[in-house]
Order: sequence, then structure tokens, then C-alpha cells
Amino acid sequence: MKSIISYIRVSTQRQGRSGLGLEAQRAANVSFAALHGFQIIAEFIEIETGKGFDALDKRPQLAAALAMAKKRKCAILVAKLDRLSRDVAFIAALMVQRVPFIAINVGIDADPFMLHIYAALAEKERREIAARTSAALRAKQARGEIVGRAQLAQDNAAAAAAFAEQLRDIVMPLIDLSSRKIAAALNARGIKTAAGKAWQSTQVIRLINRLENGDVAQAA
Repeated sequence: MKSIISYIRVSTQRQGRSGLGLEAQRAANVSFAALHGFQIIAEFIEIETGKGFDALDKRPQLAAALAMAKKRKCAILVAKLDRLSRDVAFIAALMVQRVPFIAINVGIDADPFMLHIYAALAEKERREIAARTSAALRAKQARGEIVGRAQLAQDNAAAAAAFAEQLRDIVMPLIDLSSRKIAAALNARGIKTAAGKAWQSTQVIRLINRLENGDVAQAA
């Protein structure tokens, strides 16, 4: 059975934009591996932005996955190409690493040229989303709607709620542990806080409060 490494990422910028959360990506990767005769030898989880050509510096889990893939001479599996990045330059830089990538939405037989094409389309989509967002904000301003600090606070609350929901299936089974032990478990799995930092007890307590007190549902 061929070895493969599973890489899962959720962006802190736009939770759920791809429609794939952490558990959904894991399920997709596991199913694909079983269907095509691969054995997942390691899983790397990252909660970080994919923006910018230098994004690899901000993505230690992807860097670790690349290092292991080179050592084991195997491919890295992602549920969607945009889980690596929507930036063409970044995808090109990954190709230089000479580690094969398999993106489920692109197909197992896609060569580097096809990956570049799909990356270009993903980058175009990212620019169009940014343009639509800016246009929507300008339209709200023209109608006299609040788009300043009050809107920012609401958006931040919604983002925090969405971030907490992404971690529900991971955190709730650990709920009987101390916040310190939960923080250690999250750090051991390579999962970062929304700010991209290591977990501390305080952040864990806030996260659990959001999940248990219905903040997620209210923000939705």
C-alpha cells in the first residue's frame, strides 16, 4: 500500500468559505486514500491564512508535512487545492519543492501544469470575492448603514463563533479534562488559536464557554 500524508487547513480569515471544515476535510482525505489504495501515515492540521507568496513561513505544519514527504518519498493529500493556497506564486513555490500533491477536487492524475491552472482560477476567485466584499461595504455606506466599529465588532464575534464551531468535534470529547490539558492536546495536534498562537488555559476556557453557552448559535 502506498504511503501518503494528509494535510488539513482552515483559514482564520474566512471560516468555511470552501465549505469544508476540519472534520469534513479529514473524512474526504480518509475516504479518498482508502478508495485509491493509500495509507495515511501522518496528518498535519493548520488553522492559518493561505494568503501571500511567503505563506509557507506562516504555515509550520505544511513545512513539516513537506519535510516528512521528502523523507518518506510520498505525496501530500488535500481535500481541495485552495487548502494549500489560492495564490499562484505560492503554488509555484510548492512545485519547486518536488513533492507531489494530490488535490481531491482536481484529481489524482493532475500534473503540475494543471495544478497551476486551478491555482490561477482559485486566485481569480479570491480577488473577485474581495472586490464583491468591498463593493458591498461601499453600498452599505451609501445607504447610511453602520460599517465602522459596530460592524467590526459584530464581524469579530461571528468569526470567533465560527472558529469555535470548527473545533467543536475536537474539543467536546476532551471537555472533562482541565483547560491546561485541553490546551496541551490542541498544541500537540498542531492546532493554533485564531491568532495563530499556541493555546493557553485562558483561550481554552473562552472557547468552551462559546460552545457550551450557545454563543455559536447566537452569532449565526
